[in-house]
Amino acid sequence: MEQKPKEQYKYIDTCPVCGNSERDLYLFTKDFFLTKENFEIVKCTNCSFIFTNPIPKIEHLAEYYNSPDYNSHSLKTNNAEARIYQVLRKINLSDKYKIVKKYQNAGHILDVGCGTGELLKYFKDRGWHAEGIEPADVARNFAIKKYHLDIYPENKLAEFKKEKFDIISMWHVLEHVYDLNMRLEQLKRILKSNGHLIIAVPNIESFDAAYYGKYWAALDVPRHLYHFSKQTLTKLIEKHSFELVSVFPMKFDAFYVSLLSEKYMRKGLAVYVRAFLNGFKSNRMAVRTGNFSSMIFVVKQK
Repeated sequence: MEQKPKEQYKYIDTCPVCGNSERDLYLFTKDFFLTKENFEIVKCTNCSFIFTNPIPKIEHLAEYYNSPDYNSHSLKTNNAEARIYQVLRKINLSDKYKIVKKYQNAGHILDVGCGTGELLKYFKDRGWHAEGIEPADVARNFAIKKYHLDIYPENKLAEFKKEKFDIISMWHVLEHVYDLNMRLEQLKRILKSNGHLIIAVPNIESFDAAYYGKYWAALDVPRHLYHFSKQTLTKLIEKHSFELVSVFPMKFDAFYVSLLSEKYMRKGLAVYVRAFLNGFKSNRMAVRTGNFSSMIFVVKQK
């Protein structure tokens, strides 16, 4: 696909974390998943935050999700990656629930970017008052119809009453959010003063990120607008008067992301072997460095 006209892109003039206007090129990559367009990723010279720049203007962003194979919204299991994704999602449900239970036994949870609603159904079945935000119409309507859940489009965030939720979760969502600072302020307003915000994001400082470089599937430009490390995420939340409570690994992500990355790099059945070996190596190295492929950050208000 040819590069789209420049008018369809927006340049980010200042770093979303620290406001610095100077940045260096981090790497060139492309949208391997869908459009094959080229994109630049830059790094702030002050705080080291890494972000895609330029990004599609907000009115064009939905075009980059317009694929039946986009797994977080997909209802299909007609290829190997989709089947693996569905299996891992089911395994992760109990793991996510156990993490939340460390901080809240029951209560009111909001899952932002809830997709087809499986996690909210899991919480609802265990006595939680569960609500969700999902901008994709197909995924949202599926969850409402199949699981009878209370799920709303994104504009509902501004309408919730103050201090409504005990837990707000965003599982691989923050990297997609168009305006980071506005979103964190919205969440702070509707989170109870003693509540917890749970944020899961890919880790740009993981072994698999370094190994695959421009082919690392978790770059996922331009759907992923931002590329976090523990340090830069901590700086962002502190800017909004949150503090870091705990960090947990998402070990399965190393294998899944490695598989997608291998398929972007080359063909053949050997990609499955290499993906398994690199996923294993990434997790093994992360035990020493703390930099897992994806990480869960539990934060609370100061």
